[in-house]
Amino acid sequence: MTHTAPIGPVDSSKVPRFAGFATFARLPRIDQVDRADVAVVGVPFDAGVSYRPGARFGPAAVREASRLLRPYHPGLDVSPFAAAQVVDAGDIAINPFNIGEAIETLQQEAEALTADGTKLVTVGGDHTIALPLLRAAAKKHGPVALLLFDAHLDTWDTYFGEPYTHGTPFRRASEEGVLDTSALSHVGTRGPLYGKRDLEEDRRLGFGIVTSGDVLRRGVDETVDALRQRIGDRPLYVSVDIDVLDPAHAPGTGTPEAGGLTSRELLEILRGLRDCNLIGADVVELAPAYDHAEITAIAASHVAYDLVSLLSLGVKND
Repeated sequence: MTHTAPIGPVDSSKVPRFAGFATFARLPRIDQVDRADVAVVGVPFDAGVSYRPGARFGPAAVREASRLLRPYHPGLDVSPFAAAQVVDAGDIAINPFNIGEAIETLQQEAEALTADGTKLVTVGGDHTIALPLLRAAAKKHGPVALLLFDAHLDTWDTYFGEPYTHGTPFRRASEEGVLDTSALSHVGTRGPLYGKRDLEEDRRLGFGIVTSGDVLRRGVDETVDALRQRIGDRPLYVSVDIDVLDPAHAPGTGTPEAGGLTSRELLEILRGLRDCNLIGADVVELAPAYDHAEITAIAASHVAYDLVSLLSLGVKND
């Protein structure tokens, strides 16, 4: 099947970056194209947070910070917006007063968006949204491998007796069988826990851990090699909580922890996933009210750009 050439971003040499519609990277909206190979979609939801609220404003902040992104990615040697039809699919509106309903709605919307083969890079919102996104991915691909970039485990059982929060999605996903438990990895975890049992239960769910200290000692290349060995060629979902970055690189988040990755380390690890079977991704937990000079929003927009670029490498335009 022959596809029309992708429609790319607005030309910044003709329309100033600070003008025009604030779509991600100034890309066309999904209703302006005849197909979408990769869609960036926002989920402005933060009813699952346990500390600072405000991640519902994350998608808008990422779009605004993404105005400066350019169409060629030298680190991956790809022009993602020419290699694939990338679009901004807008925001998915879900109920902020009913987490159960919100989860069901998001799963249905994600399934509808990906039904024809479109791959999603979802911008949150808090980490609760990862569960319905993983459910939708597993419905299409079977149990998926997972790389979870996060300061925290997010495999706790409940918060205040509630099973669906931003600290529980990956426990639920493991219990529900949507994850391939032979290929699960935390990256960048650090900081205090409630007890040693947290680590024991996390291990029982199938996760391996690469702490931020491990990345420091081993370096990016050794870290990437270890992750790729664990992933293999399985369908891979990548979930990036922006708090995986040190607060110096991402102050605008709900639960910051000292001692995190640099934005350079995170981006280089992501680029090391080239040729993996990436099927979807999210970037979550940006809370703009706590940001300074758009530091966190800029980091999140570049993470989303790298994920879009990785997905574009797998698109075949015959």
